[in-house]
Amino acid sequence: MKLVLLSGGSGKRLWPLSNDARSKQFLKVLRDEENALQSMVQRVWNQLDKLGLTESAVIATSKTQVEMIQNQIGKDVPIIVEPERRDTFPAIALAASYMFSMENTSRNEIVGVLPVDSFVEDKFFARLLDLQDILTTSNAELALMGVKPTFPSEKYGYIIPNIESLNNEFVKVSHFKEKPHVEEAKLLLEQYALWNCGVFAFKLGRIISLLEEKGLPTNYVELSANYSQLPKISFDYEVVEKTKYIVAIPYDGEWKDLGTWNTLTEEMGTTILGNANMSLDSQNTHIINELDIPVSVLGLSNIIVAASPDGILVTDKQASPRVKEMIGDLDQRPMYEERRWGWYRVLDHTKYNDQTEVLTKRIYISAGKNLSYQYHNHRQEVWTIVKGEGVLLLNDEFRVIRHGDVIEIPVGDKHAVKAVTDLEFIEVQTGSQLVEEDNHRLILTWDEIEETIYSINR
Repeated sequence: MKLVLLSGGSGKRLWPLSNDARSKQFLKVLRDEENALQSMVQRVWNQLDKLGLTESAVIATSKTQVEMIQNQIGKDVPIIVEPERRDTFPAIALAASYMFSMENTSRNEIVGVLPVDSFVEDKFFARLLDLQDILTTSNAELALMGVKPTFPSEKYGYIIPNIESLNNEFVKVSHFKEKPHVEEAKLLLEQYALWNCGVFAFKLGRIISLLEEKGLPTNYVELSANYSQLPKISFDYEVVEKTKYIVAIPYDGEWKDLGTWNTLTEEMGTTILGNANMSLDSQNTHIINELDIPVSVLGLSNIIVAASPDGILVTDKQASPRVKEMIGDLDQRPMYEERRWGWYRVLDHTKYNDQTEVLTKRIYISAGKNLSYQYHNHRQEVWTIVKGEGVLLLNDEFRVIRHGDVIEIPVGDKHAVKAVTDLEFIEVQTGSQLVEEDNHRLILTWDEIEETIYSINR
């Protein structure tokens, strides 16, 4: 069985810690078995690894999340990168074409799809494996896993079974209901409906045939190049609703959607993360602070305070799901990002009347990691090394840099750096276009950089 993990989302419900580059699955606010902080994606990947399922899994995601995934679960994780965001059907179709054309996977192979941010017990993934057998024995076109509801929720979609099949190992799906009102949800529970948790399985050939019917390439490289031709539609609308014979198996265990602040804080295991304190009469209150300045809460209960370089949120817990509505179309650059080499935090961003911009970053590179060999056409940079030791490559010449060094990088100069020990520096960018598009990367890995430069200097 092959697995496709979907990693997407804009992160607005968990603003200000999440943003376009750091969606909810990357927030390190949960505790692992050793009480260390971990993210949802780290938790899920570890759970899959326990069952030996990571060897057959790929993660489908957007370009903005690739380095975050590599930073948190490893650079060797197989990732299917969407050229642009086009919803779940295109993402799954691209992953299917990769398995079919790049891995030579049979059309009869079962493919399971699940979100990368499920908060579940280990037995959830063991149950996932049952989809393979059910799909084969039932001869269904699609098999789903549904969660047995614990209350009549308005937040989830429901899988309504055919009553006649209730005593079987699996149920035949009658129809679906998307986010009903509480009273209707109560009636659905009486019909033994299941919460739709977004987990399903199908034979690879189903999606390959669908691409062929649409006249689209089944070769991964070609489909990626023609990705914009795929319909911008969810898998539910494009495939599930058009499928006649669907079966489902129930999962009877813990399952939560940690997509809002009030649900996420229930699983944090602590009331304070970061530089903060609160009074004893502040009950059921959580503080999550990523800033270097302290946050204090006095005499306030049932609230959440979340502070990051992107902003500060103070909300009543029950109101927290409305954060997305509150910030609306807030358009600002991410102020904190994790990358394959470490992380950076924006300390200040100023734009002057003459359109000159100044951007100040604090950059951390883990020992052994490196920034690519690159240049910029519209900005100059000044680095002040504040911690550690590294090797700087500037215009094809290597030099060692240490705490206290100041490096000037004019417009157009080629530069890269590798951290010998954990390396930290303050970067001040000055120019007219301080954007990602002005990063012109020449060589990515340090081994390739050394090989190229040594050959030039011979």
